[in-house]
Amino acid sequence: MKALVFAAGLGERMRPLTDSTPKPLLRAGGKPLVEWHLERLAAIGVREVVLNTSWLAAQFPQALGDGSRWGLKLHFLHEGEVPLETGGGMHNALPVLCGDDDVPFLAINGDIWCDHPLGTLPAPRGAAHLVLVENPAHHPGGDFVLAADGSVSAEGTPRLTFSGIGVYRRALFDGWREVIGARAGADAVPPRFPIAPLLRAAIARGAVSGEHHRGRWTDVGTPQRLAELDALLA
Repeated sequence: MKALVFAAGLGERMRPLTDSTPKPLLRAGGKPLVEWHLERLAAIGVREVVLNTSWLAAQFPQALGDGSRWGLKLHFLHEGEVPLETGGGMHNALPVLCGDDDVPFLAINGDIWCDHPLGTLPAPRGAAHLVLVENPAHHPGGDFVLAADGSVSAEGTPRLTFSGIGVYRRALFDGWREVIGARAGADAVPPRFPIAPLLRAAIARGAVSGEHHRGRWTDVGTPQRLAELDALLA
């Protein structure tokens, strides 16, 4: 299985820390956030990882090299000054992640920290399998509902928050243009669009499963949360 680490965000909520450092390269527990992901991916047998980049993109290969120190091959996909968003970024990476095949691939947000045992993640039966967590204080309304049979729905209660970790298949992008519609950026080359509408469309056709991770998870979205994570890891 190959993996994608989302690393193209502009880090606007993390300024001034991200004025000179892209958010996934900010340090917690003595190492950049993205290194925690690369170590865990290598430990479960992943050998190729795509990092999509935009803001301060040149710093990623400078800091991470070619990935050989973890036994990985890193692919850096520069999206330009304007990121392609999560859906566009994943779509742009599909040729490396799965080509024309229906093989699953793992994707992780570069600005989270989580102790999920990634090697236990199953291949999705449908288009996606999502890791959900308890709702944090900054996102009390949650995102999705997880049923006892592992299916995910967009409506109902109790709700859980999408952790930013999932396993996907190319099928998630079936009919993506109709799902995205006339949203600005959808007709650009490469297209720019969020992944949330695609997930909701796949949920509506019963193609998304999930699991509830009850361990540690942090969305490193503010300098305060980064400091708290650094103290925890230290």
